[in-house]
Amino acid sequence: MNVSDAVASRKSIRAFLDKPVANEQLEELLSKAARAPSGGNLQPWRVYVLNGDRIGDLKTFLAEGSIKDRPEYAIYPPELKAPYRDSRFKVGEDMYALLGIPREDKQARFAHLARNYEFFDAPAAFFCFVDRQMGPPQWSDLGMFLQTFMLLAVEAGLATCAQEAWAMRAQSVASFVGAPEDQMLFCGMAIGHPDPSAKVNELVSERAPLSDWATFL
Repeated sequence: MNVSDAVASRKSIRAFLDKPVANEQLEELLSKAARAPSGGNLQPWRVYVLNGDRIGDLKTFLAEGSIKDRPEYAIYPPELKAPYRDSRFKVGEDMYALLGIPREDKQARFAHLARNYEFFDAPAAFFCFVDRQMGPPQWSDLGMFLQTFMLLAVEAGLATCAQEAWAMRAQSVASFVGAPEDQMLFCGMAIGHPDPSAKVNELVSERAPLSDWATFL
């Protein structure tokens, strides 16, 4: 598989098969992904891997609800303007249409959102943290690292879903994985084999045409 094919076929998967992923494969993918660009070679990513039963342990820990969570950061700007607001709205509506959940069924929509905190039943996952002293340039480094990992996963026959939703459960996650206070949670990453029968996995988000966002001078 070449890079272009990996980029074209990568998408967020929200339903996985009950098929394990070996730690050795995760180690290989993470080691390769660490070649992602990093300003000043800071390599700011700090990764905590969960596999197999440890994901079940996390679900139990979260269900106990012993920690009062607060958002680690604003996932979206509070006053998101067009066209960004429109793109976000459309991809959400397209997903719920595939799931057959109408807009008025708030309970079903919230239930699906809650599946984020189960990694959509993926057999493996990781959390990506960053030192709190880091700024926007290093957050950019995280994005490049995560994208590199996701493309490598496609090449390896795996699927992923990067999940900023975990920022809403940051304190619980930090406690569970034992992250020090000077590290903050950026996102989670669900990893596994996609379920080809799941309607939600048919979702392919649209991209704006080049003329909307690129200016050739």
